[in-house]
Amino acid sequence: MKVSIIAIGDELLIGQVVDTNSGTIAREINPDGWAIESIRVVADAADQIEHAVRQALSETDIVLTTGGLGPTKDDITKETLRKIFGGEMILNKAVEKNVLEVMRKRGLQINALTAAQAYVPSSCKVIQNRVGTAPLMWFEKDGKVLVSMPGVPFEMEEMFHTDIFPMLKQRFPETESICHRTFVVAGYSESKLATILEKFEQEMPGNIHLAYLPKPGVVRLRLTGHDIDSSRLSATMDALSDKLDSILGKNLICKGDKTPAEILGSLLKDKSLSVATAESCTGGNIAHEITQIAGSSSYYKGSVVAYANETKINILGVDAETLEKEGAVSEPVVRQMAEGVAKRLSTDCAIATSGIAGPSGGTPEKPVGTVWIAATCSGKTVAKLFKFAGNRNRVINHATTMAELMLIEMIKY
Repeated sequence: MKVSIIAIGDELLIGQVVDTNSGTIAREINPDGWAIESIRVVADAADQIEHAVRQALSETDIVLTTGGLGPTKDDITKETLRKIFGGEMILNKAVEKNVLEVMRKRGLQINALTAAQAYVPSSCKVIQNRVGTAPLMWFEKDGKVLVSMPGVPFEMEEMFHTDIFPMLKQRFPETESICHRTFVVAGYSESKLATILEKFEQEMPGNIHLAYLPKPGVVRLRLTGHDIDSSRLSATMDALSDKLDSILGKNLICKGDKTPAEILGSLLKDKSLSVATAESCTGGNIAHEITQIAGSSSYYKGSVVAYANETKINILGVDAETLEKEGAVSEPVVRQMAEGVAKRLSTDCAIATSGIAGPSGGTPEKPVGTVWIAATCSGKTVAKLFKFAGNRNRVINHATTMAELMLIEMIKY
C-alpha cells in the first residue's frame, strides 16, 4: 500500500522545527509492507494545503497530514479540508468534552481559540485525541482516505500507533509481505564494501534489494525483500543473512539496526562488565551516547571530561613529565587516561580520547583531526592514532564512534 504524507507548518519551512513525524510514520508502516510514495512540506496557507492534498489524493489511496490543527488563527487545515471534502463546520460535543478535560488536567483556562477546536467538518469521522486537544479527522472520498493528525510529535506518534494505523490496516488489507534486515559493518568504506559485495548483489533474487547507509566509522546495510509468501521471504532473508555473515566475518559487528553505543551496551551487559570514559577532544560525547540508552546505568559508571592538562594530572593520574614531553595528544597520555579513569571509577573497561577537533590548534606534526584513542578492558590496553577529516562536529562524532568500536572489538575478540 502506498501512502502520501503532507507536513503542514511555516515553522518546518524556515527550519525552526524539524519534521520528525514523517520518519515516525515511515518506520511504523514500512515493516507491514506499506511504502511512502511522497512527503510534502507546505506552509500554513490554504491554497498550498489544498493543492498538496489534491495532488496527493491523485497519486495514492492514503494521505496522512500532520500539523495545522492547533487553536491559533494560522492553523487553517480543518477549514481547508472542509472545502475539499464538503460539509459544514459543526460542534462535536465529544471533542468539546475532551478539550475541557485536557485543559482542566493541565490547570489551564479555556478561551475562545481553544474552544474552537471542538468544531470539525461534518464530512469527517472524529478520532479523539487522548493526549492533546486537537481532534484527529478521518475523511473518505472515492475510495480514498485522508487522515489529519496533530503536528505535536508525541501526540501524533501515540495516536498513529494505537489508533490510526490499525484502522488503516483494517480498511486496506494488504497481501504482500515485506521484510527488512539491517547489518552494521565496520572497517570498510562504502565503496570498498560495495566492491566486496558485488558478486553477492549480482546473485540476489530480483525481489531483494540491498541499500548502503554510511556514516562516520560504520556502514549499515539494509536488505529489503517483498513476497506474497511470508514464509518463503523469511527463508530467503535468512539465507542471505548467513551469506553476508560468511563474507564479512569480524567486520560484521551487529545483525540489527543498532548504533555502536547500543552494540557496546549489549556486550557490556551480556558479559557483566562495567565501563567509564575519559574524554578530552570529544568533550563528553561518548558519555552522552552511552547514557542515551535506557538501562545504561547497569554498566556505565561515569566520565571525566579532562579538557585541561591539570585535570588529566590531578583526576586521572596522568604523569606530568609524560604530558610535558609527549603532549596531551599522544599515545602514552591517552593510555594513562583510560587506565586512570578505570582505576578511579573501579570499572572493568574504559575509553579515552585526546585530540585536536579544530578548527584551530593544529600543527604540521599534529594537524586538526589528529586523535589518539585508547581502550582498556580487564587489564589490557590498546591505543590507536586516527586522522579524521571534516569540521569540528564531524571529528568529534567520528572519534566517538571509533572509540566505541575499539572497545567493542576488545570485548568481542
